[in-house]
Amino acid sequence: MTTKHITHWIAGQEWSGSAERRGDVYDPATGKVTGQVDFASIAEVDQAVGAAVTAFRGWRDASVAKRTQVLFAFRELLNQHRDELAAIIVSEHGKVHSDALGEIARGLEVVEYACGIPQLLKGGFTEQASTGIDVYSIRQPLGPVAVVSPFNFPAMVPMWFFPIAIAAGNTVVLKPSEKDPSAAGFLARLWQRAGLPDGVFNVVHGDKTAVDRLLEHPDIKAVSFVGSTPIARYVYETGTRYGKRVQALGGAKNHMLVLPDADLDLAADAAVNAGFGAAGERCMAVSVLVAVDPVGDELVARIKERMAALKVGPGCSGDSEMGPLVTGAHRDKVASYLDAGVADGATLAVDGRSHPVDGAETADGFWLGPTLFDHVKPGMSVYNDEIFGPVLSVVRVGSYDEGLELINANPYGNGTALFTNDGGAARRFQREVEVGMVGINVPIPVPVAYYSFGGWKASLFGDTHAYGPDGVHFFTRGKAVTQRWLDPSHGGINLGFPTNS
Repeated sequence: MTTKHITHWIAGQEWSGSAERRGDVYDPATGKVTGQVDFASIAEVDQAVGAAVTAFRGWRDASVAKRTQVLFAFRELLNQHRDELAAIIVSEHGKVHSDALGEIARGLEVVEYACGIPQLLKGGFTEQASTGIDVYSIRQPLGPVAVVSPFNFPAMVPMWFFPIAIAAGNTVVLKPSEKDPSAAGFLARLWQRAGLPDGVFNVVHGDKTAVDRLLEHPDIKAVSFVGSTPIARYVYETGTRYGKRVQALGGAKNHMLVLPDADLDLAADAAVNAGFGAAGERCMAVSVLVAVDPVGDELVARIKERMAALKVGPGCSGDSEMGPLVTGAHRDKVASYLDAGVADGATLAVDGRSHPVDGAETADGFWLGPTLFDHVKPGMSVYNDEIFGPVLSVVRVGSYDEGLELINANPYGNGTALFTNDGGAARRFQREVEVGMVGINVPIPVPVAYYSFGGWKASLFGDTHAYGPDGVHFFTRGKAVTQRWLDPSHGGINLGFPTNS
């Protein structure tokens, strides 16, 4: 089979040089190498930043009307070609086609938000702020900015950032994950067709060498990152040391607290949806279910029943509900937690290694079926670590207060959910839980285009939200701007993004 060649996109065209280093790109469903991606050296990063610097001189002076026209054109092209982009995501990440389409739809929300940039860019004016003194504020672009995005959402996460950065007059250098790099190049070509001037949007592929150069480069004014907590901390500390504005979203260990009065069918559906969608490779995946007894046994039974019916298979198959993990190394790492959990004393209620996989060519794919641990306790590796795979842990507690204390004691603070029919308990939970994003009877509260996205504690370093009308859109980290969702609606199992989100 012929492998494809993926290279950088700099100043409106593919890079024509010869890379000293490359990385393999796999089809996770088959385990076969389908492409090779060039890894940027410092010289290629400098070339991309130089293109962004040159383009910034003209783009920052482009009228807001012109920028808006380009944004609208990009939005239309993205909408027209969403199936093609979804197929690229499936082929390199492994998620099922419907989930890839959901990812693109969530990115489109931010593009559409950015289409309203004329209103968002307005400044302010105060007459007689002091005697004889008027005060006004204006919003201006920063310059070239960098986005370092993860493998799990190769389209959506970059689109959390670059539409608003570009609409506000900045230029962008995107460093996508080397595991699934092709979506970034596809988006670059759509930008060009939309009329975006060459050099406003650039893509460099690679690893730590490329990231470090972006963090150090004197012409990069701000950096946004999404990934694990250790790397988020490194990006934040390094970028700020070089005088940049940095927002770095880190890892998570999201809990879902189920009270005895909850609708257990709704809770079981949500646990399967949020625990195993995209094979658990989501920063907003629910990885810990906290059951307030006496409902633990019944809830676990309902979850097991739903897990047994999940169709695991290639993402390109129309009836697959969960695909493979992104690489063989990651699959092996996630699978290692199954033996570790048993060794620590947890009960392996469902072993994903024995879950059937559909498809004739999947023998060498990176598969691990949905896995369920019961009677998990803090201190066990399956509880402490962000596994980032289809592993759901059930912790039993005796009361709401015990469950709340457990959640608040966790070092991560990205998202959490409460399932209950008690409005008073819901209101109390929203006030008392020390987590950035909270859902009530909704497992994944991620309305990125309309509210700030970002956790607390070890889940976020720096300022929340994407590059906004002043180049970087600043929000406080207080509860005043965190989103709180209440949605008691029912629905079946849906491993993609919930329709009520």
